[in-house]
Amino acid sequence: MRHQVFGRHLNRDIKERKALFRSLIASLIIHGRIKTTVAKAKAIRGLAEKLVTQAKEGTTSSVRQLTSFLTKKEISDKLITKIAPLFKERIGGYLRMRRIGQRQGDRSEEVILEWTEEEKKKAPVKPVKLEKKS
Repeated sequence: MRHQVFGRHLNRDIKERKALFRSLIASLIIHGRIKTTVAKAKAIRGLAEKLVTQAKEGTTSSVRQLTSFLTKKEISDKLITKIAPLFKERIGGYLRMRRIGQRQGDRSEEVILEWTEEEKKKAPVKPVKLEKKS
């Protein structure tokens, strides 16, 4: 019986699991999307959404908590300055899981975990060619 057993253990002890979650969330923040297994994606989805909600607050306390969890200042700065403003109107549901099939090696189900809102990247401006009238 699993009475009062909380969370997904993923066959790891607490230190390994915490390090795995930190690295997956850091990769998600840096790259915008990650490819991982369903179990790992479900395990970090709630934690990542709580971090975004905390980043939206922007208070000194929340910034310190984010920096202590993510360990690198650059990653927490990107979360606060670039990702959190994308979700200022949204209450929740910051992540999307798209199933992409089974991995060939061990047949485990894989997903792409990505932000629901995309960063707007400025496309390079192409010069307009003017036609000559003769």
